[in-house]
Amino acid sequence: MKNKFFANNRLRLAVTVPALALSLMFSSCDKEVTDLQPYDRLTEATAFETPERAELAMAGVYDAAQSGFYLGGAVRGYPFGAASIEQGDMRGEDMLNVATFYAITYGATYNASSANNQYMWETLYGLINKANVVIEGVQAAATRGVITAEKAKTFEAESRFLRALAHHELLVHFARPYKHTADASHAGVPYRTVAVNTPARIEEVKVHGRNTVKESYDKLIEDLTFAEANLPETRAGSLKISRATKGAAIALKTRVLLHKGDYAGVITEGNKIISTAAPFTSPIGSYKLESQPDVPFASYANNKESVFSIENSSTDNAGVNGGLPAMYGVSPARGLVAISPIIYNASFWKANDLRRTLLTTNNGRAFYLTKYRDAATNSDYAPLMRYSEVLLNVAEAIARTTTGADARAVDLLNAVRNRSVTTVADQFTAASFATSNDLIQAILNERRIEFLGEGRRWSDIHRLAKDPVFSTGGVPAKVAYTNTKFVTWAAASGTVDAATLKIAAVPYDDYRFVWPLPITEVNANPVLAAQQNPGY
Repeated sequence: MKNKFFANNRLRLAVTVPALALSLMFSSCDKEVTDLQPYDRLTEATAFETPERAELAMAGVYDAAQSGFYLGGAVRGYPFGAASIEQGDMRGEDMLNVATFYAITYGATYNASSANNQYMWETLYGLINKANVVIEGVQAAATRGVITAEKAKTFEAESRFLRALAHHELLVHFARPYKHTADASHAGVPYRTVAVNTPARIEEVKVHGRNTVKESYDKLIEDLTFAEANLPETRAGSLKISRATKGAAIALKTRVLLHKGDYAGVITEGNKIISTAAPFTSPIGSYKLESQPDVPFASYANNKESVFSIENSSTDNAGVNGGLPAMYGVSPARGLVAISPIIYNASFWKANDLRRTLLTTNNGRAFYLTKYRDAATNSDYAPLMRYSEVLLNVAEAIARTTTGADARAVDLLNAVRNRSVTTVADQFTAASFATSNDLIQAILNERRIEFLGEGRRWSDIHRLAKDPVFSTGGVPAKVAYTNTKFVTWAAASGTVDAATLKIAAVPYDDYRFVWPLPITEVNANPVLAAQQNPGY
């Protein structure tokens, strides 16, 4: 029987002990380690007895981010190997569910027993708990002199980065946005900062319910600030993208602060990694936009634009039932997620935009993305943060805190847009915008195009839900694939056939705007059972 360190991963993750499965072959390790003790005999004590084992423990946290379980053992990219992108897209209106595979998420027919919601919750808390186990383990290892204090802080910083990433994903699915109440005192999610790995710890967390959204965001910023202070600026090879860095922590802070509505904070953080003038090469990490929009997807390990991605490989991926290439691509891929006519036909997406010619295709029935290309082995990395997002985060924050069309905000927008919109007559100048709201709308439109198929649409719908000007009012109505024909897709036409909009909108005040806490959790935790989202 395996000990608790490698226990069955299907445990109630906000309450009981998830596994810290440490893969000796995990691909993000930068060297092979020979260890004569079988990996399934390691305990939490022995896992931190040597520097090599501590490194493997850290790799195990990344593994939890990439390949959490689904339905008791299958790997479908939960939570961040593919699932966060697919679920984020299916909650929005710009990507189209082709078959029944994502119908529950796409049509908002979920309940507390829905598998996708349940396993997103459980694998996110599994990742969080593994991060907390490592934090405690490396701190103790440093005290014993097994690793240096500096190395322990680096491991802790990586773990706190991933812990923040996971908690924020929970917040955008299971809680109302920051601006739902004036002081963000409404229910967030349980923010776990200690390892739940003993009976006493289990009982301890049972009496603590959901933190408020404000408390959750305060803890997010605290974790990311620690990560920023203790992570390296860069790493060797593909690890500069697949392992946390200082730039990744700062970039994630700009996202979190944008959700909070702290626009001054977004600008302050963004200015750390955005140069004062074009081409806006980052002084930290040397991030920069690639010359064409397809480069970050054609060369994951070597491009300059990816800030943080989850690594997949031919031997370790989400498979045909979860992999990004399998879901988003045309034959031989499954082709279950197409581009919706809602965004494809949008007039603000110019017909000659290079993102149409370089990043889309069709099968004679619908249009699809080509961002994810390796349908044979599903080795495409899951892009969680690109430099273009940081530029647009800061552009929006500047536009929201200035009057008129601020020159720097326009320049940041154009840096992202003009590599794809190459016709000069179609490019923006300050004169293109009569008001700052016009500029903000252009930035929001650009986000929908630039991050199409990267799971960011739901995140924007969520954070803008209470915005007095730019809210969608909830989840917009969606196109039903069965009501479409190939001619339904008409680039930049500005119209969508009303007969195709058969998936009804979900108003913001509707209980379905947020996911329910899963039945497995509320059955195990009476405090959280009493804090279930209303309506479920």
